[in-house]
Amino acid sequence: MSDITVSTDSASLELQANELARQLSLPFSILNPDQIQLVITQQHFEIRTPDLGNPIFIDFEAGKNAHRRQFGGGRGQPLAKAIGLKKGATPTIIDATAGFGRDAFVLANLGCKITLIERNPLIASLLDDALQRATDNLDLQQVISRMSLINKDAIHYFSTLENHQHPDVIYLDPMYPSREKSALVKKDMRLLHELAGPDIDSEQLLTISRDVALKRVVVKRPKLAPFIDDQKPTTSIESKNTRYDVYLVN
Repeated sequence: MSDITVSTDSASLELQANELARQLSLPFSILNPDQIQLVITQQHFEIRTPDLGNPIFIDFEAGKNAHRRQFGGGRGQPLAKAIGLKKGATPTIIDATAGFGRDAFVLANLGCKITLIERNPLIASLLDDALQRATDNLDLQQVISRMSLINKDAIHYFSTLENHQHPDVIYLDPMYPSREKSALVKKDMRLLHELAGPDIDSEQLLTISRDVALKRVVVKRPKLAPFIDDQKPTTSIESKNTRYDVYLVN
């Protein structure tokens, strides 16, 4: 992250931006369109990159997150079925690869208490900012109260958990390298690839997750992708372009 800086487009936010830079151990600089920058604006935190066009930020109150909250299919959608949501069963969940938090937000909206683990500090900063803003929305306060964020490496985090801290379900959506440079890949996913680098520990993450989860591990994959580490799931639930591999814990 040596080429990444923190900035702001408002003189009144320079103190806040400098403090964030200190927390992230990144330099503060003026706006520079040739750099990757985490920028604090009056509206939100956003990441600006030279090659991805418009800035990227997270918003749980509008856009795709709001649409999916209203029209996503409730507990009948494939994600909810894979997690094990049913009448009388609302499991505790750790989303170990939170990314932009979309699936975590859906599950929190369905009543689940969910911990989001995101190891990249820039993405975690966007998530934290989005959660803070959504807390001020009366319609979302209850949903957001079920979501907590931890900026750590999931494998290390799992190794520190006491038995009473183990969740019912661990959800994984590891980075998938296919079509990484294709124009079909949405720019926010390309940003994740750019910031996180290649996924080199999904096999280890799945293995430790199966030891930590009390009931099941759910892995989100492209529909035709191979199983991680050739570990065959107990069952799989498919949607149009996605497959959820479900590993039940004995």
